[in-house]
Amino acid sequence: MEVVLLGTGSADGWPNPFCVCASCRIAAERGEIRGQTAALIDDAILLDCGPDVPRAAVRAGRSLAGVRHLLLTHAHPDHLNPAALLFRSWVRRDRPLDVVGPADALDLCRDWVGPDDPVRFVPVVPGERIVLNGYEVRVLEAAHRVFRDGDSVLYDVAGPEGGRLLWATDTGPLPSSTLGAVHDARYDAVFLEETFGTRSDLGAGHHDLTTFPRTLAALREAGAVTATTDVVAVHLSHYNPPTSELSEHLAPWGARVVDDGTAVQIGEPLVRSGQASRTLVLGGARAGKSTYAEALLAAEPRVTYLATGGVREGDREWAERVALHRARRPSGWTTVETSEVAAVLRDVREPVLLDCLGTWLTARLDHHGVWTGGDWAAVDADVTDLLGALRRAAGPVVAVSNEVGSGVVPPTPAGRRFRDLLGRVNSAVAAESEAVVLMVAGVATPLRSF
Repeated sequence: MEVVLLGTGSADGWPNPFCVCASCRIAAERGEIRGQTAALIDDAILLDCGPDVPRAAVRAGRSLAGVRHLLLTHAHPDHLNPAALLFRSWVRRDRPLDVVGPADALDLCRDWVGPDDPVRFVPVVPGERIVLNGYEVRVLEAAHRVFRDGDSVLYDVAGPEGGRLLWATDTGPLPSSTLGAVHDARYDAVFLEETFGTRSDLGAGHHDLTTFPRTLAALREAGAVTATTDVVAVHLSHYNPPTSELSEHLAPWGARVVDDGTAVQIGEPLVRSGQASRTLVLGGARAGKSTYAEALLAAEPRVTYLATGGVREGDREWAERVALHRARRPSGWTTVETSEVAAVLRDVREPVLLDCLGTWLTARLDHHGVWTGGDWAAVDADVTDLLGALRRAAGPVVAVSNEVGSGVVPPTPAGRRFRDLLGRVNSAVAAESEAVVLMVAGVATPLRSF
């Protein structure tokens, strides 16, 4: 199957022509103009049809004359422009057309079709299966509504000669019924909406950059998304950062952004850029290290979170920090609180987030009693053991550490020795990592990219 993305933007497109935010200004300056999201499959099936779409097809060098099936997800106007049926009837009254979608969406179309037009309306609800000229279409529940619950759907489309895709716009985090329906689907491509970007306060009817990777993790857990699935983010709005930055967000999750007019070949081998198996995230206090590191693994269904800080009895402020970290971790993540990091790295088979090397080193120094005459050589042995376990870890590892070499010189000999030792640990871990990132004021600066 060939899928041409006639548009990849949200209802107002990107940039919004009335907006002067940084995201819109940058998109306009770069000529990255996105229309309302829709797609054309094999020149025969049109997925959604907002006002932008017919003209977008012309700009993409595609004709809609061969479209035999229009699949509507819901009745919002950026997905449904019934006037297109009238325009079609002026030149195509001799060829049949199936208009498939929720009943409310179809009702908005009926007055735009003449009594003799060969248009067949096919109302559908989640759970139904229909066959359209050899294409098998399953209708799935969406976490989205126009007038009432259940009046928005998603589509699972399998081609007559192979290839299978999931058209998942508009929706928020997928309902359990949909995750059950796509179990072991092993899609060749998933087109997943990501409307709200950095905004998490705009409702649950769309994804943002927190819920998007969690939905991907759920799809991976269900066997719907695999290592070879092409995941394309669509329905993009100016709530997202500029495209280049958005692409950096999506890449660790195995997803990408494409331009309007891009043709995606379904079923062909996917060539994906390599991803780092070892990543070191550095930064000062409150620089956003942990949040960034967690985001790198947010699309993984299972992660071992190695929390090295432990519990500090009587320290209420520390307890609140720990509770905040725990609360924001996805439910599928397993938290292990220990300073025996090397042992865990040797045994675990899933991705690991190690947070952080600074508290790990503090714990090992205390464990060996170095401040009261203990064995410094034992600490060096712990560092060597950690590096060996990191080198041989079975899955991806993201390690967080404090960048302590940029501040004032510690006033005590113990402080200076700790700073120097942590600096050497950071350098050694960086040498074992394909990617190294420095966080400053919440902004990631790659020091080494894979």
